[in-house]
Amino acid sequence: MTSIIEVEHLVKKFGDLVAVDDVSFDVAEGEIFGFLGPNGAGKTTTINILSTLMRPTKGKVTLCGHNVARRPNEVRRCIGMVFQDPSLDIKLTALQNMQFHTGVYSVPRDVAKERIRTVLEMVDLWERRNDTVQTYSGGMRRRLEIGRGLLHYPKVLFLDEPTLGLDPQTRFHIWNYILDLRKRLNITVFLTTHYMDEANVADRIAVIDHGKIIALDTPDALKRMVGGDVITLKTDNPEAAVAELKEKHNIEAQHGSEGIFFEVQNGEEFIPTLVKNFRSGLYSISMRRPTLDDVFIKLTGREIREEGGGEAVLMRAWAQRQASGGRGFH
Repeated sequence: MTSIIEVEHLVKKFGDLVAVDDVSFDVAEGEIFGFLGPNGAGKTTTINILSTLMRPTKGKVTLCGHNVARRPNEVRRCIGMVFQDPSLDIKLTALQNMQFHTGVYSVPRDVAKERIRTVLEMVDLWERRNDTVQTYSGGMRRRLEIGRGLLHYPKVLFLDEPTLGLDPQTRFHIWNYILDLRKRLNITVFLTTHYMDEANVADRIAVIDHGKIIALDTPDALKRMVGGDVITLKTDNPEAAVAELKEKHNIEAQHGSEGIFFEVQNGEEFIPTLVKNFRSGLYSISMRRPTLDDVFIKLTGREIREEGGGEAVLMRAWAQRQASGGRGFH
């Protein structure tokens, strides 16, 4: 299968701080590629480089056959962006937002008119085209941003947290649109998300942490890494429970938002034995099959929603060093 994105030994430094550390991967044409990582992992920096918003320190990035650092204008014609933060002009109508975008990308006027209608119908907003965006709901604005990102028929669509903060029903509808658009236009989707159920739609997922890719595979293959059923306990003494599990069963349990958890084979058979002899004040116990959340915690040691210092800290530190006469881009 033809690769539409190729990343080879990518490095990005802010002064002495390494945000992306020797990252390599490829994305096939027509693939939905998930890119997951906690705050500060290097995810945003990598996407900024892929989308020509930032130059790499070292390494080679090719998108649509163009070197991202050497031919950024050609790359930009190949990509569409849906940013995490809203970027629509809410004082303009949907139609005016779309017309401005086709002008920026030099879409011929006669082509733009037909294309705007096609895209607005596709995201179910044609009937609201003359309404200002400030009258739109959050879900409608998100659909409009997705439609706008497709106006110049990009070969690669970057979706940075496309449904962040939306209710589950709206998220479901937006993903129906995205999957339908992929099918119609054979676009490649490069996705970041905090919602692990969304990540399941990806053909493959790369997990990045501390600037390095620590896993890259299909969702099902990643889930098999967990190694068994996931047991979650709630107790009145979590520390004692963790120690007891280690002492009696040689199990390394971890703390999560729902309690302490661990993986075992044949969980249905293990639970009765555990409950019968457990001394550490058991409130509840549950079992489920592994999810991508479990994979993420196993690989990184923390949940994806946990806040860290973030790449913004790296960028601020770099900017401060620049202001005081330090080094810039490497």
